[in-house]
Amino acid sequence: MQIEVDIGKTLRSDGREFRLQARFASDSGRVVIYGESGAGKSQLLKAVAGLMTPDRGRIVVAGRCLFDSEAGIDVAAQRRQVAYLFQDYALFPHLNVRQNIAFGLQRGWRNPLSRVDGDAVRYWLAAFELEHVAQQFPHQLSGGQRQRVALARALAPHPTALLLDEPFAALDPALRGRMRAELDALQRRLAIPMILITHDPEDVQAFGDHVMRMENGSIAVMEAA
Repeated sequence: MQIEVDIGKTLRSDGREFRLQARFASDSGRVVIYGESGAGKSQLLKAVAGLMTPDRGRIVVAGRCLFDSEAGIDVAAQRRQVAYLFQDYALFPHLNVRQNIAFGLQRGWRNPLSRVDGDAVRYWLAAFELEHVAQQFPHQLSGGQRQRVALARALAPHPTALLLDEPFAALDPALRGRMRAELDALQRRLAIPMILITHDPEDVQAFGDHVMRMENGSIAVMEAA
């Protein structure tokens, strides 16, 4: 089993209460969770990444238990070996492309040198065709280039799974098709399990080997694409 999730979480904010009750299991390497904004998709992804702690339940990714409330297991986010791509890419604005990628390879929070080098950095610069912008900063890049840098940084430590939060929402419509194709080819080449959350039916069509629809904090429908 690639992915098993069975979690519950009650979230409260400004007098409102939201219950996340998500349960699913998948052998697929490409899981898409589809639903409108506010359905609980991002909270589910954060729970898998270790950025949000469920009240109860269990999370297993690639055969490794990351969270089990009954057994007292809660692996820290930095030790879960999962790559999380935020919707806004969350690049470090004060670091250039080379430094942003290198940050994913190092331990600790010290900024890499501006001309940091090494086989791994060179590999990911080449893999995403970023050599010509290696010294540029995020504000100097196009939307597609920023996404490539974020993916390179996320994948550099060789994670066991890739988590994607609306990865194409910040791109211009004309660019989305090309970036979908690039991510499709990359994921197939690396054979890394992927969970992608989206509200865009075109993402479902492109990546949905196993599609789940989420409503009001619960998985409402599960189907093979």
